[in-house]
Amino acid sequence: MAKDESPVRFGIMGCAEIAKKVSRAIQLSPNSTLYAVASRSLEKAKEFAVQNSLPGDVKIYGDYTELLDDPFVDAVYMPLPTSLHLKWAVISAQKRKHLLLEKPTAIDVKELDEILEACEANGVQFMDASMWYHHPRTQKMKDLISNPELFGLVRSIHSSSSFCGTPQFLENNIRVKQDLDALGALGDTGWYCIGAILWAMDQKLPTTVTALPTITRNSACVILSCGASLHWDEEQTVATFFCSFISHETMDLMVCGSNGTLWVEDFIIPYGENSAAFSFTTGARFLDLHIGWNKKPQEIRVDTRLPQESMMIQELSRLIKDVKEQGSSPDSRWSRTSRVTQLVLDAVRKSIDNGFEPVYM
Repeated sequence: MAKDESPVRFGIMGCAEIAKKVSRAIQLSPNSTLYAVASRSLEKAKEFAVQNSLPGDVKIYGDYTELLDDPFVDAVYMPLPTSLHLKWAVISAQKRKHLLLEKPTAIDVKELDEILEACEANGVQFMDASMWYHHPRTQKMKDLISNPELFGLVRSIHSSSSFCGTPQFLENNIRVKQDLDALGALGDTGWYCIGAILWAMDQKLPTTVTALPTITRNSACVILSCGASLHWDEEQTVATFFCSFISHETMDLMVCGSNGTLWVEDFIIPYGENSAAFSFTTGARFLDLHIGWNKKPQEIRVDTRLPQESMMIQELSRLIKDVKEQGSSPDSRWSRTSRVTQLVLDAVRKSIDNGFEPVYM
């Protein structure tokens, strides 16, 4: 795939493990280029460049401010600990750098609103780094569950995102540190679950959110495992999710309608980069005497030329180029998507803190 002659120039701000994946995605995307990398020390930034075989012309900075002061950086990917997002995302927006912010976007919606206000005030595009939204499979699934004849009304949704962390992870990873990522599994794996549920409901907030009365925390009171239920009164729809750092790997999403069912086992990270599948059934009924079904689930497969993280970069770069070259306003769809996810996440935390009482949205 040919490279754009005027690609969006990305700077990576922080050398977290996920930055390795995104640096590759930037280089694979046809309308972007990796221009600079910054860490808290020059040595760490240089090490990141060597480990990931970055081109020799990539700028290396040992200070975040140096990257943000570089006039040639168009956009910043920010995989910093959540506790640092507010400070650096606002500074980034004030420097008029378009922003790809790692999830969870903020500690709470108050912080996220400050970030979004800074982005809006400075005319920069915002997007969180939930890659699965950008896979063509996601749009295919959306088309099917939005079809009233095939699927009917959404009645129930269940999502889970979990993995069993190693002893080293559970002891040392920033996601289990109160001062770095206080949201724990709820902010990390739970962000995907909540986002998937809201995606199925066209980003409409639920009427009530109730945390399930089973929660595991570490010695620092960071959540290692939890779940919640969401209810929409008008639609008569219920959703549940489970997220965990101490359970086997899952990335499930099931959406049940009045006439159809969609199920995908790997909605966050597909089993393969170039092709992803899901199961869909419509109009299924029991046979006479309930000795079987009249239909079996259909496997629907969607191929893609680029991995989903590169498609995320490609879409963000397209929006940035529209702002830079066409004078377009930033697309607010992505900030709205992040904000409703953050609102529900906040409601789950509030329900936990209130003894698992319902929180009315």
